[in-house]
Amino acid sequence: MDRPASARERLRDAAIGAFARLGLDASLREIAAEVGVSAGLFTHHFGTREALRAACDDEVVRRIRELQSDGIRRSTSEQLATMGQIDEQGTTVTYLLRAVQAGGAPARAFLEHLLDDAREYVAEAVEAGIIRPSRDPEARLRYLVTQQLGGMLLQATLLGADLADGPAFLQRLAAETTLPSLELYTEGLLTSRELLDGYLARLRATS
Repeated sequence: MDRPASARERLRDAAIGAFARLGLDASLREIAAEVGVSAGLFTHHFGTREALRAACDDEVVRRIRELQSDGIRRSTSEQLATMGQIDEQGTTVTYLLRAVQAGGAPARAFLEHLLDDAREYVAEAVEAGIIRPSRDPEARLRYLVTQQLGGMLLQATLLGADLADGPAFLQRLAAETTLPSLELYTEGLLTSRELLDGYLARLRATS
């Protein structure tokens, strides 16, 4: 049985939702007003706004890792069933996009945490035979993570989506991208290996 969340954890989770709705530049006072507590309560448990942000970053990275790792272990029918639970993931994904959008050193550190975790669950998926091996696993990993995050941010712009409503944005995003992304990842895009084989030959010639 899972232990009950502590007061600090409940505050952190509330702050994740507030940051997701307001943006990562929200002040402690704004976060406190959004969740209906005093700013002093956050100061008591976290000390500074930066420490609160770091705790939220760590928790969101953990949630993403859990979602991805669980997805590897689920059957196809279970994975399809989770597509109906997008609302539960909306806040997490919105916070993730806000963190990347904010830029600067915290965003780079956040992305490196995501990449570190992704190495583990992608390697696990390759080992399980779910994902094909790569000639350059690290380059593919960075490409996949940055393309996915960048694609979501661009989709938000194209859709005119309000990131303050994470679940609604994620529902629209899923409707727009699930089929094409599954099609590309499952069936590929190019009908010929000519470009790939030519590029590999060039790499061999210059190495």
